[in-house]
Amino acid sequence: MSVDPLRHIPEATVNRLPLYLRALVEAAEGKHPTISSERLAERAGVNAAKVRKDLSFLGSYGTRGVGYDVEGLLFQIRTELGLTQDWPVVIVGVGNLGHALANYRGFGARGFEIVGLVDNDPSKIGEEVAGVEVRPLEELGDVVSGTSPAIGIIATPAAVAQDVADRLVAAGVSSILNFAPTVLSVPSNVSVRKVDLAIELQVLSFYNQRQSETGAAAG
Repeated sequence: MSVDPLRHIPEATVNRLPLYLRALVEAAEGKHPTISSERLAERAGVNAAKVRKDLSFLGSYGTRGVGYDVEGLLFQIRTELGLTQDWPVVIVGVGNLGHALANYRGFGARGFEIVGLVDNDPSKIGEEVAGVEVRPLEELGDVVSGTSPAIGIIATPAAVAQDVADRLVAAGVSSILNFAPTVLSVPSNVSVRKVDLAIELQVLSFYNQRQSETGAAAG
């Protein structure tokens, strides 16, 4: 079934598609030709009704008593997420996090190729990480024009993140993944996803404290 690029899909649904994709990849690796909405929901950590509603936005309704065709649904979701082609990525900030991201082999397996590494630390310039040479921040525009990255990853301190975002936008990058603990200001045509590890740890701290309090009360 062809995918209508103009069809509206809610953001919450888009955020869950990678969860379904991971579950389907596991099912395919297990040689399961079909999967029920209940099983897919269990693997993705949501409820079956939500799975059926989300997948209906893709035009996929499954077969009663059989479920969804794993390979067919994999193709649909990969197509919807734009994962039927490789996307070049540039990482700005090659500290500990930048190194880890550049060396993560899972990106390549999922269609993301690290084609550029940029930093403003003179001691890092010229270093080779995962086969890619680190270039100075001043050459970010040249890096982008030479490799045409579709996605920019910011792994810098918060103080310089906005400047980096401005440089990425000026160079033509319209999708940014921001690891810096700050909110970026970008034009409306630029998509930004923020990953704040400190906030995630604080949320986990909340639940950990609740569990401890529950255990103490039960005792």
